Amino acid sequence: MAEAEDFYWTLTEEGRASLKIRRSEFIGIAFPVASESEFSNRLHGISREFHGANHHCWAARIGSSGPVQVRSSDDGEPSGSAGKPILQVIEGAELLDVAVIVVRYFGGIKLGTGGLSRAYRDAAREVIANATRKIVYSYDRLEINIPWEAMSLVFRMISPPDVLLVEERYEETTTFFVDVRRSRRQELEKTLIENRISFRVQVS
Repeated sequence: MAEAEDFYWTLTEEGRASLKIRRSEFIGIAFPVASESEFSNRLHGISREFHGANHHCWAARIGSSGPVQVRSSDDGEPSGSAGKPILQVIEGAELLDVAVIVVRYFGGIKLGTGGLSRAYRDAAREVIANATRKIVYSYDRLEINIPWEAMSLVFRMISPPDVLLVEERYEETTTFFVDVRRSRRQELEKTLIENRISFRVQVS
């Protein structure tokens, strides 16, 4: 994630939606997911829940803490007719750390490759459109040592969601621990330096 790209959109919780297209039922299930192993566990659970379904097609876009990984599966449907359309919906919605599984119960009427693509895309769109989203910011933590006369100035720097006060320590030296959005960090550091307030970046 580039320094300027210090936020992303994801989902708050699992959502579901169902579409019936020419006797086939397509059940879209969208949920937040933080890792491939977590996704594998969720996929296994949903496959067991809908064990009578003909297909469990899916796509996932994961990587808020590192390189973005995208994966998809047609699960027996014609190549490119299911996983890829689902992934395109996730990417079009600019969601990260999100997976969508579309379960299909075959109704006896073949839809053709184009019809399948539209059906899987529509199921993914439906569930994502109805899901609750949230924005997640990426922060760096600063430890700020504050002279008494600069206390009010530093308090004015606290401005959620850009700068969050995490902890206060009042000992021989007053110390604040703040989380600052990566895109705002340089600006905050510049202000601290100009006012001769010492700080250090905490390395996680």
